[in-house]
Amino acid sequence: MMVTTEIEQEIRNFLVQTFLFGDAAKLRNDEPLLGRVIDSHGVVETVVFLQERFSITVEDEEVVSDNLDSVDRMVSLVSRKLSRN
Repeated sequence: MMVTTEIEQEIRNFLVQTFLFGDAAKLRNDEPLLGRVIDSHGVVETVVFLQERFSITVEDEEVVSDNLDSVDRMVSLVSRKLSRN
C-alpha cells in the first residue's frame, strides 16, 4: 500500500503538470483549488486521474469540495479508499 507522502507527490505532480503549467510554487497543500486552479472540467479530469492512478472508485456523491478542494483533501480521500481495499 502507498504511504501518504507518495500519494501526495503523485497528486501534486498531476496538478502541477495539468493545471499549473509546471509551476509547483503556486501549489500549497491546504490551498483551495476549486474555482481557482480547477474548474468544472478539471474536476472530471482530476477524478479520472485519481481513479486510474490509484485504482479506486470515486462515487458521484464523493465528488464534493470536502474531498477535492485541496491536495490535503484529495490525499485523505485516496488514503481512505485504499485502506478499504
